[in-house]
Parts: sequence; structure tokens; C-alpha cells
Amino acid sequence: MNALHHSHDADLLSRLGAASRSIAETYLEAAHATLAELVARPGLLDGISLARKPGNYARNLVYGDEDISVWAMVWDVGARTSIHDHHCSCCFAVLKGTIEESCFSAIDTKRAVLKSTVTHGPGFVACMLPTGPNLHQMASLGPEEAISLHVYGFDHRRHANSVEREYQLAAV
Repeated sequence: MNALHHSHDADLLSRLGAASRSIAETYLEAAHATLAELVARPGLLDGISLARKPGNYARNLVYGDEDISVWAMVWDVGARTSIHDHHCSCCFAVLKGTIEESCFSAIDTKRAVLKSTVTHGPGFVACMLPTGPNLHQMASLGPEEAISLHVYGFDHRRHANSVEREYQLAAV
């Protein structure tokens, strides 16, 4: 599956998929560099019809192979994910708008407490492996729609999404 228009993008992502089979540090460096290159390209998603969900976020598969899946997420104002961790690597970049990321610590298998909250703007890139736990929640709280690009280390044909477990905010 490849909705990205430039053959260079498909080649870049194919090489990233191959890098996902190498040691963790090599893969994370490659993923960060790949996302940084993609997010720096004006009009990266121009011409691609992206689904939107009023009041929520919409996931749009733009590339996938047996090693990675790449999703363009379109965030309506106020949209947020659950508090969750991942069964695979999770890398993302902000293309448009602002995304607030809150990080959490699990206190058991169902509850988590807030550690920190950071706001990310266009050009921001982050990469993490599922060795954490790396619990987070993402939200679009800016005045306009946000768009982010996510690279997950899973085959989209084998898994519905990258979420391993969802948590509830613990009362403190």
C-alpha cells in the first residue's frame, strides 16, 4: 500500500522497513531521519484524500509493508487518544498544527499517573521502542486541525493498530 506520490518516499520507507530488522539504535536513528526528511517536505500529503472525523481523529494508511505501517493522522480540535502503550515501535512527526503529548507511568495493568505534558509543533519528531512502557496520550488542543505522520513497526495487514494496552487515569 502506498498513497505517497513520490517514488523517493516509497524507497525511503522501504529502506526504513528493512532497517527495522536491525538493532534498536540503528532503527530509531533511521526512523528519526526518515520522518525529519518527510516532515520537512512541503506538500508531502498534497493530492492524498485524507479522512476526517469531526470531534475525533482519523487514521489514514499512506504506506505499509511487512515491517512498518505509516499513518497520516488528522486531528480535529479537541480530539484525543486514550492513554495507551504500543506493542511495536512508535515514531511520529507533526506536520501541521499542534499536538499535546502527555506521558504517564503505569501503577498497575489498568491505571496510570501523569508524569509530564509537552506541546509539539510542526517539524517535531519523536521515536520510541516498546521497551518502556512508553505510555502516552496525544491530543489536538490548538485552534485548528492538526496532522501528524506516524510510523509503527507492524504489518498493517496483521494488526488493526499499534496499541498494546489502554489505561485509565488514576486518582491521586
